[in-house]
Amino acid sequence: MIDLSHEERRTLLALYDGLRVADVRDGLDWHMMHHYGSMSYEIRPLFRTRTCGIARTARYVAYEGPVSQMTPEQAVEWIAWYCGNVCTWPWLEELEEGDFVVIDQGGLNVGLMGSNNSLYGVKQGARGYVTNGGVRDTDELIVQKVPFWSRMIAQGRVEGRLRYEAHDVPVSVGGALVRPGDVVVADGDGVVVVPRAVAADVARFARGELERDKVGRRKLYADVGLEPDETVR
Repeated sequence: MIDLSHEERRTLLALYDGLRVADVRDGLDWHMMHHYGSMSYEIRPLFRTRTCGIARTARYVAYEGPVSQMTPEQAVEWIAWYCGNVCTWPWLEELEEGDFVVIDQGGLNVGLMGSNNSLYGVKQGARGYVTNGGVRDTDELIVQKVPFWSRMIAQGRVEGRLRYEAHDVPVSVGGALVRPGDVVVADGDGVVVVPRAVAADVARFARGELERDKVGRRKLYADVGLEPDETVR
């Protein structure tokens, strides 16, 4: 459980509404946090989009057990057992409006999230997902417009590959430490994480950078004959 009231969540999300990753990166730099918060360039979006949210974390690790020989019919039963007992998604039922799901799966090329469970999380309130592992069903995720950042695209299911370990714990994804309740901002430039303790102040400086950028680019738009769009208004 993230110890933020509904009002605190609304306030934080409003502070970061419309901010770009670059603005937030600058805001962290102005707080002398130059080496903190930015996830690796290997963590990329499935499609161009922008979102922000409150970090809801989960950690998965490699499955250590054996995978026995079985018939396809037996495998159907084993898969159902595995997903109910070994690799589970308990955090899905705990999601709140405005959450950004941050998943540490140890860099393993496994499709922990796909078109079905990711969309279910959106229904529960998730604004986006990021993982240091793989994601599958990516064509459907793009059609469904589910914001997703990952290190790779995966084909394999979780059975015999991943097991659930914990959620709502600190995790490391893309070289960035993420604690439950931190602010996550993501767009085409990647993903950046802001510690909750400095989130309000970082947002203030980031907002100033965005507004200065808009003023400068509005003038350039006029100079080169571009019609103003939502990025300069």
